[in-house]
Amino acid sequence: MNRPSGSRGDREQFLADQPRLGLDDRFSFACHPGVSCFNVCCRDVNIVLTPYDALRLKTRLGMASGEFLDRYTVLPFTQDQLFPIPFLKMNDDAEKRCPFVGEAGCTVYRDRPWPCRMYPIGHATNRTSDRPIGEEFWFLVREDHCRGHEGGREWTVREWMADQGTEPYDRMGEFYRDLTLHENFVVKHQRLTPPQMDMFYMALYDIDRFRRFVFESSFLQRFVVQEDRADRMRTDDEELLEFGFLWLRFALFGEKTMKVRPEVEAAFRAAAKPEH
Repeated sequence: MNRPSGSRGDREQFLADQPRLGLDDRFSFACHPGVSCFNVCCRDVNIVLTPYDALRLKTRLGMASGEFLDRYTVLPFTQDQLFPIPFLKMNDDAEKRCPFVGEAGCTVYRDRPWPCRMYPIGHATNRTSDRPIGEEFWFLVREDHCRGHEGGREWTVREWMADQGTEPYDRMGEFYRDLTLHENFVVKHQRLTPPQMDMFYMALYDIDRFRRFVFESSFLQRFVVQEDRADRMRTDDEELLEFGFLWLRFALFGEKTMKVRPEVEAAFRAAAKPEH
Protein backbone atom coordinates (compact mmCIF):
# COMPACT_ATOMS: atom_id res chain seq x y z
CA MET A 1 0.00 0.00 0.00
CA ASN A 2 2.94 2.29 0.61
CA ARG A 3 4.59 3.91 -2.35
CA PRO A 4 8.38 4.06 -2.32
CA SER A 5 9.46 7.60 -1.51
CA GLY A 6 12.17 9.60 -3.21
CA SER A 7 12.98 10.19 -6.84
CA ARG A 8 11.66 8.37 -9.89
CA GLY A 9 14.96 6.48 -9.93
CA ASP A 10 14.35 5.30 -6.36
CA ARG A 11 10.91 4.01 -7.32
CA GLU A 12 12.26 2.24 -10.40
CA GLN A 13 14.97 0.61 -8.29
CA PHE A 14 12.35 -0.49 -5.73
CA LEU A 15 10.31 -2.17 -8.47
CA ALA A 16 13.38 -3.74 -10.03
CA ASP A 17 14.20 -5.38 -6.68
CA GLN A 18 10.79 -7.05 -6.29
CA PRO A 19 10.41 -10.74 -7.24
CA ARG A 20 7.79 -10.82 -9.98
CA LEU A 21 4.59 -12.84 -9.89
CA GLY A 22 2.35 -14.05 -12.68
CA LEU A 23 -1.41 -14.31 -12.41
CA ASP A 24 -1.22 -18.00 -11.54
CA ASP A 25 1.66 -17.79 -9.07
CA ARG A 26 0.72 -18.56 -5.48
CA PHE A 27 1.14 -16.85 -2.11
CA SER A 28 -0.35 -17.18 1.38
CA PHE A 29 -2.22 -14.40 3.14
CA ALA A 30 -5.17 -13.72 5.46
CA CYS A 31 -6.37 -10.49 7.07
CA HIS A 32 -9.16 -10.43 9.68
CA PRO A 33 -9.84 -9.09 13.19
CA GLY A 34 -8.11 -12.11 14.71
CA VAL A 35 -4.74 -11.11 13.24
CA SER A 36 -2.68 -9.20 15.82
CA CYS A 37 -1.80 -6.41 13.38
CA PHE A 38 -5.40 -5.79 12.24
CA ASN A 39 -5.82 -2.16 11.08
CA VAL A 40 -2.11 -1.36 11.58
CA CYS A 41 -1.56 -1.25 7.81
CA CYS A 42 -4.20 1.52 7.61
CA ARG A 43 -2.01 4.02 9.45
CA ASP A 44 0.46 6.53 8.05
CA VAL A 45 0.39 5.19 4.49
CA ASN A 46 0.53 6.82 1.08
CA ILE A 47 -2.61 5.72 -0.77
CA VAL A 48 -2.74 7.04 -4.32
CA LEU A 49 -6.32 7.48 -5.51
CA THR A 50 -7.16 6.59 -9.09
CA PRO A 51 -10.08 8.45 -10.69
CA TYR A 52 -12.32 5.43 -10.10
CA ASP A 53 -11.25 5.23 -6.44
CA ALA A 54 -12.28 8.85 -5.93
CA LEU A 55 -15.56 8.31 -7.78
CA ARG A 56 -16.53 5.27 -5.69
CA LEU A 57 -15.64 6.98 -2.41
CA LYS A 58 -17.45 10.26 -3.09
CA THR A 59 -20.54 8.28 -4.17
CA ARG A 60 -20.39 6.07 -1.08
CA LEU A 61 -20.16 9.15 1.14
CA GLY A 62 -22.93 10.99 -0.72
CA MET A 63 -20.63 13.95 -1.36
CA ALA A 64 -19.99 16.22 -4.33
CA SER A 65 -16.62 15.49 -5.92
CA GLY A 66 -15.16 18.89 -5.01
CA GLU A 67 -16.22 18.50 -1.37
CA PHE A 68 -14.73 14.99 -1.19
CA LEU A 69 -11.43 16.11 -2.72
CA ASP A 70 -11.13 19.11 -0.39
CA ARG A 71 -11.93 17.11 2.73
CA TYR A 72 -10.27 13.74 2.18
CA THR A 73 -7.35 14.22 -0.21
CA VAL A 74 -4.04 16.03 -0.52
CA LEU A 75 -2.50 17.00 -3.85
CA PRO A 76 1.29 17.02 -3.57
CA PHE A 77 3.50 18.31 -6.35
CA THR A 78 7.09 17.30 -7.00
CA GLN A 79 9.59 18.47 -9.58
CA ASP A 80 9.24 15.38 -11.77
CA GLN A 81 5.44 15.03 -11.45
CA LEU A 82 3.72 14.96 -14.83
CA PHE A 83 0.08 15.28 -13.73
CA PRO A 84 -1.98 15.91 -10.58
CA ILE A 85 -2.54 12.76 -8.52
CA PRO A 86 -4.40 13.04 -5.19
CA PHE A 87 -3.50 10.99 -2.13
CA LEU A 88 -5.92 9.96 0.60
CA LYS A 89 -5.47 12.31 3.55
CA MET A 90 -4.67 10.55 6.83
CA ASN A 91 -6.14 11.80 10.11
CA ASP A 92 -4.17 14.60 11.74
CA ASP A 93 -3.31 12.72 14.92
CA ALA A 94 -0.41 10.74 16.34
CA GLU A 95 -1.40 7.50 14.57
CA LYS A 96 -2.21 9.17 11.22
CA ARG A 97 -4.94 6.60 10.72
CA CYS A 98 -7.03 6.37 7.56
CA PRO A 99 -10.19 8.46 8.08
CA PHE A 100 -12.36 5.53 7.02
CA VAL A 101 -11.06 2.98 9.54
CA GLY A 102 -12.92 2.18 12.76
CA GLU A 103 -12.21 -0.36 15.48
CA ALA A 104 -14.11 -3.03 13.52
CA GLY A 105 -12.20 -2.31 10.32
CA CYS A 106 -12.87 -0.38 7.14
CA THR A 107 -16.14 1.58 7.18
CA VAL A 108 -16.19 1.93 3.36
CA TYR A 109 -15.08 -1.64 2.67
CA ARG A 110 -17.27 -2.27 -0.41
CA ASP A 111 -15.92 0.92 -1.98
CA ARG A 112 -12.35 0.86 -0.63
CA PRO A 113 -9.60 2.06 -3.00
CA TRP A 114 -7.79 -0.25 -5.38
CA PRO A 115 -4.51 -0.37 -3.35
CA CYS A 116 -6.44 -1.51 -0.28
CA ARG A 117 -8.15 -4.26 -2.29
CA MET A 118 -4.91 -5.53 -3.80
CA TYR A 119 -2.78 -5.53 -0.63
CA PRO A 120 -0.49 -7.43 -0.16
CA ILE A 121 -0.15 -7.67 -3.95
CA GLY A 122 1.52 -4.78 -5.77
CA HIS A 123 1.13 -4.05 -9.46
CA ALA A 124 3.49 -2.14 -11.74
CA THR A 125 4.83 -1.76 -15.24
CA ASN A 126 8.43 -1.53 -16.35
CA ARG A 127 7.50 0.84 -19.18
CA THR A 128 10.00 3.72 -19.47
CA SER A 129 11.09 6.26 -22.08
CA ASP A 130 13.74 3.76 -23.22
CA ARG A 131 11.23 0.88 -23.15
CA PRO A 132 7.85 2.36 -24.23
CA ILE A 133 6.13 -1.01 -24.63
CA GLY A 134 7.19 -2.67 -21.38
CA GLU A 135 5.18 -5.21 -19.45
CA GLU A 136 2.91 -5.32 -16.42
CA PHE A 137 3.75 -7.47 -13.43
CA TRP A 138 2.68 -8.21 -9.86
CA PHE A 139 4.77 -8.58 -6.72
CA LEU A 140 4.22 -9.52 -3.08
CA VAL A 141 4.46 -6.71 -0.52
CA ARG A 142 5.98 -7.80 2.80
CA GLU A 143 6.03 -5.29 5.64
CA ASP A 144 7.58 -5.94 9.04
CA HIS A 145 4.38 -5.30 10.98
CA CYS A 146 2.18 -7.59 8.88
CA ARG A 147 1.28 -10.99 10.37
CA GLY A 148 -1.13 -11.85 7.57
CA HIS A 149 1.51 -13.88 5.75
CA GLU A 150 1.79 -16.32 8.67
CA GLY A 151 -0.38 -19.37 8.05
CA GLY A 152 -2.89 -17.63 5.83
CA ARG A 153 -4.92 -19.18 3.04
CA GLU A 154 -3.13 -19.95 -0.23
CA TRP A 155 -4.16 -17.92 -3.29
CA THR A 156 -3.10 -17.31 -6.84
CA VAL A 157 -2.86 -13.65 -7.85
CA ARG A 158 -5.82 -14.23 -10.15
CA GLU A 159 -7.92 -15.75 -7.33
CA TRP A 160 -7.03 -12.91 -4.99
CA MET A 161 -8.11 -10.26 -7.50
CA ALA A 162 -11.42 -12.04 -8.10
CA ASP A 163 -12.05 -12.39 -4.36
CA GLN A 164 -11.29 -8.71 -3.74
CA GLY A 165 -13.58 -7.49 -6.52
CA THR A 166 -10.98 -5.62 -8.55
CA GLU A 167 -12.65 -6.09 -11.97
CA PRO A 168 -14.37 -2.66 -12.31
CA TYR A 169 -11.27 -1.00 -10.86
CA ASP A 170 -9.05 -2.83 -13.35
CA ARG A 171 -11.31 -1.88 -16.26
CA MET A 172 -11.22 1.81 -15.39
CA GLY A 173 -7.55 1.45 -14.55
CA GLU A 174 -6.82 0.46 -18.14
CA PHE A 175 -8.15 3.81 -19.35
CA TYR A 176 -6.01 5.57 -16.74
CA ARG A 177 -2.82 3.65 -17.52
CA ASP A 178 -3.25 4.15 -21.27
CA LEU A 179 -3.51 7.88 -20.67
CA THR A 180 -0.74 8.36 -18.11
CA LEU A 181 1.66 6.01 -19.92
CA HIS A 182 0.93 7.57 -23.30
CA GLU A 183 3.96 7.88 -25.57
CA ASN A 184 3.69 11.67 -25.38
CA PHE A 185 4.61 11.36 -21.71
CA VAL A 186 7.00 8.38 -21.62
CA VAL A 187 8.77 8.96 -24.96
CA LYS A 188 8.28 12.59 -25.93
CA HIS A 189 8.36 13.86 -22.32
CA GLN A 190 5.39 16.16 -22.82
CA ARG A 191 4.80 18.52 -19.89
CA LEU A 192 1.32 19.79 -19.14
CA THR A 193 0.67 23.50 -18.83
CA PRO A 194 -1.16 24.74 -15.70
CA PRO A 195 -4.49 24.95 -17.61
CA GLN A 196 -3.94 21.39 -18.90
CA MET A 197 -3.16 20.23 -15.35
CA ASP A 198 -6.48 21.69 -14.21
CA MET A 199 -8.30 20.07 -17.14
CA PHE A 200 -6.75 16.68 -16.27
CA TYR A 201 -7.78 17.04 -12.61
CA MET A 202 -11.29 18.19 -13.45
CA ALA A 203 -12.09 15.52 -16.06
CA LEU A 204 -10.78 12.60 -13.99
CA TYR A 205 -11.30 13.59 -10.36
CA ASP A 206 -13.63 16.58 -9.97
CA ILE A 207 -16.34 14.79 -11.92
CA ASP A 208 -19.19 17.10 -10.85
CA ARG A 209 -17.28 20.15 -12.12
CA PHE A 210 -16.57 18.27 -15.36
CA ARG A 211 -20.31 17.60 -15.76
CA ARG A 212 -20.98 21.35 -15.48
CA PHE A 213 -18.22 21.98 -18.03
CA VAL A 214 -19.88 19.60 -20.51
CA PHE A 215 -23.53 20.54 -19.98
CA GLU A 216 -23.45 24.17 -18.85
CA SER A 217 -21.04 25.56 -21.46
CA SER A 218 -20.98 25.57 -25.26
CA PHE A 219 -19.31 22.15 -25.26
CA LEU A 220 -22.21 20.27 -26.86
CA GLN A 221 -22.54 22.97 -29.51
CA ARG A 222 -18.90 22.43 -30.49
CA PHE A 223 -18.56 18.65 -30.29
CA VAL A 224 -20.68 15.76 -31.54
CA VAL A 225 -21.87 13.58 -28.64
CA GLN A 226 -24.50 10.91 -29.30
CA GLU A 227 -27.77 11.86 -27.65
CA ASP A 228 -28.15 8.60 -25.74
CA ARG A 229 -24.60 8.90 -24.41
CA ALA A 230 -25.17 12.50 -23.37
CA ASP A 231 -28.33 11.42 -21.52
CA ARG A 232 -26.38 8.76 -19.61
CA MET A 233 -23.59 11.21 -18.78
CA ARG A 234 -26.05 13.56 -17.09
CA THR A 235 -26.60 11.08 -14.25
CA ASP A 236 -24.05 8.26 -14.62
CA ASP A 237 -20.64 9.18 -13.17
CA GLU A 238 -18.89 6.14 -14.66
CA GLU A 239 -20.15 7.01 -18.14
CA LEU A 240 -18.95 10.59 -17.66
CA LEU A 241 -15.54 9.40 -16.42
CA GLU A 242 -15.05 7.22 -19.51
CA PHE A 243 -15.95 10.25 -21.61
CA GLY A 244 -13.38 12.27 -19.66
CA PHE A 245 -10.61 9.93 -20.76
CA LEU A 246 -11.65 10.38 -24.40
CA TRP A 247 -11.81 14.15 -23.99
CA LEU A 248 -8.31 14.32 -22.51
CA ARG A 249 -6.80 12.26 -25.33
CA PHE A 250 -8.31 14.76 -27.77
CA ALA A 251 -7.42 17.86 -25.77
CA LEU A 252 -3.90 16.86 -24.70
CA PHE A 253 -2.65 14.79 -27.64
CA GLY A 254 -4.86 15.83 -30.56
CA GLU A 255 -6.17 12.28 -31.04
CA LYS A 256 -9.42 11.86 -32.98
CA THR A 257 -11.41 10.62 -30.00
CA MET A 258 -13.84 13.54 -30.33
CA LYS A 259 -15.67 14.82 -33.39
CA VAL A 260 -15.93 18.56 -33.91
CA ARG A 261 -19.25 19.73 -35.36
CA PRO A 262 -18.93 20.53 -39.09
CA GLU A 263 -20.09 24.13 -38.70
CA VAL A 264 -17.51 24.74 -35.95
CA GLU A 265 -14.74 23.15 -38.02
CA ALA A 266 -15.74 25.33 -41.01
CA ALA A 267 -15.59 28.44 -38.81
CA PHE A 268 -12.09 27.45 -37.62
CA ARG A 269 -10.91 26.99 -41.20
CA ALA A 270 -12.37 30.31 -42.25
CA ALA A 271 -10.72 32.09 -39.32
CA ALA A 272 -7.36 30.50 -40.17
CA LYS A 273 -7.57 31.41 -43.88
CA PRO A 274 -5.12 34.20 -44.72
CA GLU A 275 -6.61 37.50 -45.89
CA HIS A 276 -5.69 38.86 -49.30
